[in-house]
Amino acid sequence: MTLENPMTRLFIILIALSLTTLSCKKKPEQLAQGPRKSMAVMAEGYLVSPQSMSEDIEVPGSLLPAEETQIRAEVSGRVVKMNINEGSTVKKGELLVKLFDNDLQAQLNKLKVQLQINEKTVERQRDLLAISGISQQEFDLSALAVDNLKADIESIKISVSKTEIRAPYDGRIGLRNVSLGSYVSPADLITTVRQVDRLKLDFSVPEKYAKSVLPGYVVNFKIDGSNIIHTGTVMATEGNVEATTRTLRIKAIVTETHPELVPGLFAKINLQLGKDEKALLVPTQAIIPQARNKQIILFRKDSALFAVVETGIRDSSYIQILSGLKAGDTIVTTGLMSIRPKSKVKITKLNRFN
Repeated sequence: MTLENPMTRLFIILIALSLTTLSCKKKPEQLAQGPRKSMAVMAEGYLVSPQSMSEDIEVPGSLLPAEETQIRAEVSGRVVKMNINEGSTVKKGELLVKLFDNDLQAQLNKLKVQLQINEKTVERQRDLLAISGISQQEFDLSALAVDNLKADIESIKISVSKTEIRAPYDGRIGLRNVSLGSYVSPADLITTVRQVDRLKLDFSVPEKYAKSVLPGYVVNFKIDGSNIIHTGTVMATEGNVEATTRTLRIKAIVTETHPELVPGLFAKINLQLGKDEKALLVPTQAIIPQARNKQIILFRKDSALFAVVETGIRDSSYIQILSGLKAGDTIVTTGLMSIRPKSKVKITKLNRFN
């Protein structure tokens, strides 16, 4: 059978028309069925609940004596008495060093004798004045001489006291730099007295935490190389933030007495700042960074809802949400790249804070 035969061509045309009719009938049926339903994205969720959290920071510091005084002489002189036992404790007012004062003592004794004589003269003249044996002016001059001698005696006593170097407070004596018989001047450092029954902890914090560390705040610290935790109480802060480092200098008092707490040691201070008892924490992988903001996927019934959030403190596992989220919300934590707005989502596992 060839195509040149009219009957053959007619037969082929009829078959083609039949196939076209069948295909046209099938298309409306397929359209009536509608689009194929999309599959829901399988993902894990996280139930948001309030948690207690704080930001822990570690800053370096130094232990200092609560008081430290360099002992120097007020006047020049030769050391005639030494009462400095290096490393020992002394009481307030205890004599440490005595300088030569024999010349001052001689002047003092001379003035005392003169005072006795003048006082007796005033007594006699007082009797004579009562009977008009002398004038009032003569009596006043004698009385004035007595007052002058008393003033001179007080001046000499002050000079004598300057030859006695005493402890300014209860403390521990450091190493001495002079010996008995040495000639010292006000420029010479004799020794050092430190108050060791309590210490000062000196440290600085970044300016963003300046309002969080106030007098009365309790800090925890460790000595370098030790795992023992010690405490101190903030006593004062500097009046201004250091412009070059943008830090605030702080001093705390340490009343704890421990053998390892020695002035001058390096300390590691741990501060718990920004404490929030109702913080909303979510896993860090749930945050979707955008060019201008950060988003999170909320699970609403069976769909995904993208919400803009503001974040705060974070650690290796969780991040704080400051706004855009509330307690009781469920967020999506896995399959984020395959989820689009209003996508159908099925939660396979609901996690909580641990």
